[in-house]
Amino acid sequence: MVSNLDAVTDLDAGRLKERIAAQLLTVRDRSLAYTSAEDDVLLRQHSTLMSPLVWDLAHIGNYEELWVLREAGGITPLRPEIDDIYDAFKHPRKDRPSLPILGPDEARRYIGGVRGRTLDVLDAIDFTDPDPLRRAGFVFGLVIQHEHQHDETMLATLQLSGRPGLVREGDLPAARPGRGPDEVLVPAGPFQMGTSTLPWAYDNERPAHRVDLPAYWIDRLPVGNAAYIAFIEAGGYDDERLWDPAGWRWRTEGAISAPLFWSKEGDGWWRTRFGRTEPVPPDEPVQHVSWYEADAYARWAGKRLPTEAEWEKACGWDPAAGRARRYPWGDTEPHPGLANLGHLAARPAPLGAFPGGAGAYGTEQMIGEVWEWTGSWFTGYPGFRSFPYREYSEVFFGQEYRVLRGGSWAADPAAVRTTFRNWDYPIRRQIFTGFRCARTAAPGEAG
Repeated sequence: MVSNLDAVTDLDAGRLKERIAAQLLTVRDRSLAYTSAEDDVLLRQHSTLMSPLVWDLAHIGNYEELWVLREAGGITPLRPEIDDIYDAFKHPRKDRPSLPILGPDEARRYIGGVRGRTLDVLDAIDFTDPDPLRRAGFVFGLVIQHEHQHDETMLATLQLSGRPGLVREGDLPAARPGRGPDEVLVPAGPFQMGTSTLPWAYDNERPAHRVDLPAYWIDRLPVGNAAYIAFIEAGGYDDERLWDPAGWRWRTEGAISAPLFWSKEGDGWWRTRFGRTEPVPPDEPVQHVSWYEADAYARWAGKRLPTEAEWEKACGWDPAAGRARRYPWGDTEPHPGLANLGHLAARPAPLGAFPGGAGAYGTEQMIGEVWEWTGSWFTGYPGFRSFPYREYSEVFFGQEYRVLRGGSWAADPAAVRTTFRNWDYPIRRQIFTGFRCARTAAPGEAG
């Protein structure tokens, strides 16, 4: 597995360029694998929530052309006439099938031509350039992470399509949910949230700042399918008292009664996963739930969703060393013994499968498995500055998008860290989302 590149400043320029080139190859192989289907599958819109797969493919190349070739490399635009078509901020996903998008073969030729020139820019670039796009290879981190994020979006689209063929079982460890407490205590005190030093971190992760939190309890593991089934069968979807008012309207108008892709047959629950219908495994983290469902479950359990700050402290803060870790387990780069990332298998790993990936407070599986909903709205940190463009983060700030943390089984190791922030509408559940719960510690519990 190619190493995560957040530690790029520790490498000399030649080694760094080799690692970036390897990452560019890895992510492109992934993009092409997810778009190797018949043209009809690539051109069709499988849901108004998602773009046609071929739009995502060409958009990846256009984004790379804009930032690496034009902005960092000063290269004359290759296809300026398609910039508007692939501007994600001008065209909602539901409208993209009506655009004059490139066909599959043309899209592949286009992104291949861009990538060849990107490698030329990489060969010539000076990583000590004071330009923040070029310094430490930030622009390459930008496009690599962007492509991995669209690859995860492609997987969500393929799941919605019902097309079989992506059910990788992988070699995941066995479940060990009972090897520790249900909750862990995070004592009161300050910690450093965000980062000012990781060279490939996005603007919304910056700057590092001190946050002082009261003591709280947080689930050691994500909420599992068995626990979620108990919520359903206890009438959780029918009890208005458990639901945020907007969530109750969403639930009733959509007749929502279970996670997306679930169905009840006889006495058992079944799910559809990449075209295959199978029993819901009780020992996996629940996924494909909205923020509203996660919030209702937490209320039913007598808890709440953790704030974003609580989540990050429990995930990455090392109280003994008094510093933030890049990953829950430390600064060692992710590998299959620590976390379920990079589409090792097309599902979450069983609960308790990665004790070696635990954080300092004892939380487990906070990186990989499922994106975890938090109770926080998406907004900027104190001292936030947009870079390299407002539309990456700033235009989404406010009270429309809830923050997700952690990264799912479909996220690549190059695009995860304890400070990474994702966000989406609270109704979204086609993405690989789950959650864990928290509660404020009572005075006698605070330690």
